[in-house]
Amino acid sequence: MSIPTKAAVLGLLSLSVLCAKHTMAQSGDTAASTPVDHNTMTAAQHAAMHGGAGATKGQEDSAFAALQARGKMAMGVDQYASAHKFDALPNGGRIALEMKDNDSLAIAQIRAHLKLIQHAFQAGDFSTPEFVHMRAMPGTDVMSRNKALIAYTYGDLPRGGEVRITTTDPESLAAIQKFLRAQRGDHKAGGH
Repeated sequence: MSIPTKAAVLGLLSLSVLCAKHTMAQSGDTAASTPVDHNTMTAAQHAAMHGGAGATKGQEDSAFAALQARGKMAMGVDQYASAHKFDALPNGGRIALEMKDNDSLAIAQIRAHLKLIQHAFQAGDFSTPEFVHMRAMPGTDVMSRNKALIAYTYGDLPRGGEVRITTTDPESLAAIQKFLRAQRGDHKAGGH
C-alpha cells in the first residue's frame, strides 16, 4: 500500500470512529428509553424494577431514581427539591406537592401541573401516574369508572398546590385511599 493510500485509509478510519463516538454520545441511554414489556418479565424482575420484594438495595435505589426522573419529566420540577404528601381523609384524600425552597418558577410549574392533574383525573385519565410509576396504579380502575361520583378540587399552597379528592361513594372511597397508599409508598412520601 502506498503512503498516500495508507494516509487516506487512516483518515477514513479516524473519521468513522469520530462519527461513531458522536452518534453514541447523542443517542443517550437506549436501555432507559426502550419501552418495558411487563408481559415478558418474571415476577422477581418486575418487583426489582419497582424496588419491591426481592430487589437489592442498589436495585431499590435505581428504581426510585428512575421513578424520580420520570416524575421530573411529568411534573416539570426536580423531585428531590420538592415534597409530595398523600393524605387519606374521611371523605377521600389529598395530594400535595410543594417545593422545599422558594423557587417561584418551580412553584408555578407545580401549580400548573396539579391543575392539569385535577382535570385529567376528573376525566378518568390516570396516564400521568401510570407513566411515572410504570404501572397501572391501584384503585385507578375504579376511580376512572366512577369518575362521576368523585370530585377533584385544586388549591394553592404556599410553595405549590394540592388536589383534594372527595366522594360519598364507599367503593370510590376505598379506591382513592388505595391509590394514595400506593403513591405514598412509591414516592417514599409523607402523609397518613
